[in-house]
Order: sequence, then structure tokens, then C-alpha cells
Amino acid sequence: MNIDSFNLAAIDVGSNAARLLIKHINVDDNGQTEATKLLFLRIPLRLGMDVFANGRISEEREREFIATMKAYRQLMKVYSVNSYRACATSAMRDAKNGKAIINKIKDKAHIKLDIITGSEESKIIYDNHLSNISSEGCYLYVDVGGGSTELSFICDGERIYSHSFNIGTIRLLKEKVKREDILKMKSEINRITLGREDIKIIGSGGNINKLFRLASKKSSLSYLPVETLQEEYNTLSRLSVEERMAVYGLKPDRADVIVPAAEIFLHIAASSHAKEILVPNLGLADGIINEMMRKKL
Repeated sequence: MNIDSFNLAAIDVGSNAARLLIKHINVDDNGQTEATKLLFLRIPLRLGMDVFANGRISEEREREFIATMKAYRQLMKVYSVNSYRACATSAMRDAKNGKAIINKIKDKAHIKLDIITGSEESKIIYDNHLSNISSEGCYLYVDVGGGSTELSFICDGERIYSHSFNIGTIRLLKEKVKREDILKMKSEINRITLGREDIKIIGSGGNINKLFRLASKKSSLSYLPVETLQEEYNTLSRLSVEERMAVYGLKPDRADVIVPAAEIFLHIAASSHAKEILVPNLGLADGIINEMMRKKL
């Protein structure tokens, strides 16, 4: 393999969807790297719908899961991927049959899938996106998924807090988030941000990306004002899932989770007194590839 040019892939198996990201990495004579996206594919497996309701993944969804991993394996061959890493998060952490399914995926799809902890998930997301965070000021890095919310607090370039909360969009839809869980998260945010001013949120995840794009159609702002997010939440929450699909062109697996996602971000904004959300459109898969690239080079 030519170290100056290679392809890397990341598989992110979340509670709502499984994503495959493939990037081509080129290294110039000065050691500078350039990453070009070759493929991004998202399959709405919705593992959390089973796990957060019944504690395990159903046989039907297991078949879909294995079929998706087989397809991803073939796509990695087509794109001549040199190295990959596959990670599973909240739903697979909670699934009683998670380890058994991972063994089946290894045998049938020839993919090694790692179930990562909430703290490792938060670390991958944050550590590999440092370039989006100024060395001055305070930021809350927030990734809202189907099963959990990863939160890191950074001030003047130093991470001073990181935690994974079992509060996610599908958990909320399934009414598996207790009121005290929300209150605990808000209390923690109040505690760590006490005395800090002008805190900005950096939002990660498919839902905040979509909310930002919806807002961008009305404004050319480079960030999402919390006030605008509140207006979007008020509008979307009054509509049924079918109406959100018809009015905004949302896919079914986005139309139902976008409202609880907005709700989570609004809780965090209120607790931190943040007024705006920066949306760099980066997620766990990007972080996995950045981590692999750093180790390889």
C-alpha cells in the first residue's frame, strides 16, 4: 500500500441508523493530508425501537442488520478500502442479545463490530473535531443520538467535562427517559457552566444538521440561533409525523425523531444559557476516520 494515498472507512451503528463513510486520504510531500469523501450511506435500521421497548433486537431486525453489514462489506471491497473500524453505540450497549448478534456479523458479514462505551463515543466525537473549537471561549460539544446524548465542555481549548447521558430521541419516543434523567442532565450542565458567560453549543448529529438546513432556507446565518430552534420546535411539534413528511420533505425515520432532538438541544441551551448553536455537520463516523488517519500517519 502506498502510504501517500489510501482509503479508510467507518461504520457507525447507532440507535436510529447504521452509517458507512468512506474517505480517500492523500498525503503530499510536506506531510499535509487531504480527505475526500467517496461514499456516505445511511440505512435506518432503528435498533433502538426494539431495544428500548423490549430490551433486545428482534429476529427480523437482526436479519436486516446482518444484511446491511454484508452490503457494507461489499461496498468497502468495491472502494478498495485499506482499513476500517466499525462501532456500535447506545442500542447495542443495552441489547441483551447484542454480543450474540456481533458474533453472527463477524461470521456472516466478516465485519468486526466494537460496542463502545458512552465515554469512548464522546471522546471520539470531541477529540477529532478540535479544529472546530476556538482556543478561546467556552463551548458545549453536544451529540444527540437515538439512545444517548454525548456532552463535552471545553473552555479556552481545554476539555474540563465529558459525560454520556442515556437520553436520546428514540428513548424519548418510547417514553423510556425518566423526568429525573432530564433534570439530572440539566443540573449537571448548570453546575459545570456556573459563572461562565457567552457559551456556544457545537451540535452534532443528523437531526441538528437537518434543523440547521431548514433554518438556513430562511436565513443566511452560519449558525443556528436558539431562538430560531425554539420556533422550529414549536412549529414541528404541532404537526403529525405525516404532516412533517409532507410539508418539509422529511423521511419517516427523521420526521418522528426530529422533535425530541430539538427538545434535547433546547433543554441544554436553557441550562447553559447558550444563545447559538454551531453546526459543523460532523459525526461519529468522521471522528472514527480522523482517529484512524492520525494513528496511521
